[in-house]
Amino acid sequence: MFSITLKLMKKSARMLIPAGIAILIGTAFIAATFLFGNAMNDALAAQNTAQLGGANYVISPDSGKDLTDKDQDYIYTRTVNDFQLDRIRATEGVKDARASYAGSVTVTRGNKHASSYVITTAAKRTLLPVTITQGDQPADSNEIALTKSVADQLGVKVGDRVTVNSQAAQYAGKTGDSAGNTGDAGDESAQNADGTSSHDGDSDAASGASVSSDGANTADSGMTVRVVGLTDDPNGAYAYYGGASVLSDNVITAMAGSNDFGNLPVYLVYLDIDDASDTAAASTVKQVSTLLPKHFSVQSRAALVEESVKSMSSGETSITTIFLLSFGILAMLVAALVIANTFQVLVAQRRRTLALLRTIGANKSQLYVSVLFEAGVLGLIASILGVGLGIALMEALCRSGLMQAADMNMRLVLSGPVFTVPMAFGIIMTVIASLGSARSATAVTPLEALRPIELTDTRRAGVVRAVIAVLLIAAGAALCVFSVWQMSEKIAGRDSMVDKQYPLVLLAAIIGCALIFLGLVLSATFWLPVLMRGVGALVALAGPSAKVAHANIQKNPRRVAATGAALLIGVTLVSTIATGAASAKQTMNEALTTRYSVDMIAAGADMTGKQAGEAAKVKGVQSSIYAPTRMMTMKDADGKSLSVLVVGVDGVDALRKVVRSDLSGVTIDGDSVLMPKYSAATGKDIPLDKSVTFTAGAAEAQADAANGPSGNDANGSAENGNGQSGGTQTLTLKPRKVDYRRIASNYAAVAFVDASHFTNGGIKADGHIMLMRIDAEGAGVALNDVFTNVQNVFSASAGVTVTGPVAERTQWETMINGMMALLVGLIAVAVLIALVGVANTLSLSVIERTRESATLRAIGMTRGQLRRSLAVEALLLSLVSGVVGVVLGTLFGWLGSYMVFSLYGDTVFPFEWATNGVVLGVAALAALLASVAPARRAVKTPPVEALAEA
Repeated sequence: MFSITLKLMKKSARMLIPAGIAILIGTAFIAATFLFGNAMNDALAAQNTAQLGGANYVISPDSGKDLTDKDQDYIYTRTVNDFQLDRIRATEGVKDARASYAGSVTVTRGNKHASSYVITTAAKRTLLPVTITQGDQPADSNEIALTKSVADQLGVKVGDRVTVNSQAAQYAGKTGDSAGNTGDAGDESAQNADGTSSHDGDSDAASGASVSSDGANTADSGMTVRVVGLTDDPNGAYAYYGGASVLSDNVITAMAGSNDFGNLPVYLVYLDIDDASDTAAASTVKQVSTLLPKHFSVQSRAALVEESVKSMSSGETSITTIFLLSFGILAMLVAALVIANTFQVLVAQRRRTLALLRTIGANKSQLYVSVLFEAGVLGLIASILGVGLGIALMEALCRSGLMQAADMNMRLVLSGPVFTVPMAFGIIMTVIASLGSARSATAVTPLEALRPIELTDTRRAGVVRAVIAVLLIAAGAALCVFSVWQMSEKIAGRDSMVDKQYPLVLLAAIIGCALIFLGLVLSATFWLPVLMRGVGALVALAGPSAKVAHANIQKNPRRVAATGAALLIGVTLVSTIATGAASAKQTMNEALTTRYSVDMIAAGADMTGKQAGEAAKVKGVQSSIYAPTRMMTMKDADGKSLSVLVVGVDGVDALRKVVRSDLSGVTIDGDSVLMPKYSAATGKDIPLDKSVTFTAGAAEAQADAANGPSGNDANGSAENGNGQSGGTQTLTLKPRKVDYRRIASNYAAVAFVDASHFTNGGIKADGHIMLMRIDAEGAGVALNDVFTNVQNVFSASAGVTVTGPVAERTQWETMINGMMALLVGLIAVAVLIALVGVANTLSLSVIERTRESATLRAIGMTRGQLRRSLAVEALLLSLVSGVVGVVLGTLFGWLGSYMVFSLYGDTVFPFEWATNGVVLGVAALAALLASVAPARRAVKTPPVEALAEA
């Protein structure tokens, strides 16, 4: 029987191709998902251990042990001296040892400044985590190997001299405290004992300099060093910092505000041990271990990589894999519907053959097993091809370098699940999908070999199915209504579960949508054929072909429902994601406009008007204002003190040019101050009285008074025109609140006053700020180029910082667009498989209607009319299911957007015409293409021959 089954498969190879394609796509997706997860794990493990450089062993704190707080304090207060590096280097088998210490410095050449992350050097270049691309690593005193980006920014080459400076060294130079800095620079990236890294902020232990080349404290001028090399960071060890420069021991000591390298705090030491012999390497490790402080041990690089992968297996990569795998399973479920229809085609086509087999002695169980065996073989072959396609796609992705944009060097990593899971899914799903057809095969009687039988399925859907579907829809609707009600209560400011149980309310909405959708799919056999019948009645008015298509589509409502449901699933999900993403983009854009009120900001005490003028001319800067500032304090209505940056502007019209906020009806005059509605520090509303008083610190005010800015005497005790006295500047104004944010996040609030307060001596400026509105797209330049060019304008002023909230806002939009494209792309796989099902349904229709088609041809229907009838049938199947999917997806997308984005602002409910139109257009085009092959089959057979076969 098995040999007969294989021969039947060979004969029906054309009919099996659509189902094979569906299985192939699904299994390829699942295989690619596992390969992607493997590549992510491998890339992240390599990235997390990139700071080891060429080290094959690491001295690190013990992991997996119960350590007390006292033990932790002991571990993280160890210094270089505690590790006895000289004795470790002298140990037989140790090629080199490098203590890991790092931080940030300012590098200066002429009037240009740049920040750079810096690390300690090593005797051998191979032990460095960065690559020396030119020159050599620092070996003697007063040497630095700069990152290529910093060297380019400063116009420096190997052999030049630069000045390095740091806050820690400046502090030590001013206070005379050089006992060693204990900032968080104990290692280059706060690398954990398991090899993972956590960039918890810069270690400012080395963000300035205090010792000159001759050893004298020069807190202001820094330390002059020679550039001996240029570095690159190909493995992304310091991607967060844009690479790392390498300093000689005496320079990094000075940058840490210390006078002895041995006093620097470290808790990681990288080792290069001769591991040509496992026995010798173990002996060396044992000797080194005897020299270590307590709670420290030597661990191999291989063990670190293993722990790193293990730590990520339950983290972000597994989440990514599960997320992607869910779409693969969805694709396989849709494929199951296609497979089920395919085997219905085969059983229908072979009804005479099956009846003849029954006539010559085959029993029902043999026919049943035959169909399942055929499904298993088909699943096996298609799954093998699918795994091969998945591997090829992943290899192409790795070689394309697309992931390098995310600083991830991915490579193809094969594993057992890559092969076993997709193949198991493919075979099992194919066999399960063929069970119904196998049962149909057993129903064929020997008598059917002798007479034609109408195969139209007239079975009626069960009552149980209808009841379950109604209950699911009702329960889902109740959960959705409850969620919307709770969110509306929250928005209205009333008590709501959202306040304390928001995840539970959101979950209720998600489950509600899922239940409604499941109920609709389950009940599709009831309403989808009725809907198609109604639409078909209108289409039938178009002519004979449309009328025939309308009649044909009613003959097998169960199969129509199965095909339509497959397409409905894919289109609904695509439309849901597209609508949600569009709503997210528009809602968040309005919210971000408020939260990121200014596109770009430059601020600093040494900013000049000339620099501001040059920055205003940078291509992409649409408009700007240059204004004086003063840090002052005030008390809100609750008596709490707030630090406020007071900015002087020439009226609200100037402010409108750069601030993205609703300033209608607002004025700024000599008696008023424009205040933000929310605190930048807490995010909460700032309660204000009818007037607020701003105060400059007494010490600062006395210094201002000594300079006599407004006629004050040398002691600063005279009262000026604004009521300042006693060495303290005060300013009392009437506040007007507007919702604007992110002007300067270092202060609780930024207040705008009339510039006359600065010009008449009421307030003495201690700095300036430049607010800019950016239109990079309109200027035809990249946003990053605008940011870089503005930074270059202020490069001569070390105290000026340039920040770009517009970049953060753009990042949000890019992320939303990227997620939308990814999700739509993933779900498009299911849509593609569903469209394959349309071709199968049409093929079955042609087989079932062989006699009918022949009769139509015999009574005068032309080949063109027959082709058109099949095309109309395909369009009815695709477009009706597609339109329903778009409507459902839009409603689900609106509900999801309301539940998520109402917390951030007024939710926008868009209809995504573009994406939905593309989906329906693709469905229509695919349907027309799917009708080509069945139509050729229908018109190719002569009417007489078709009548004889039927």
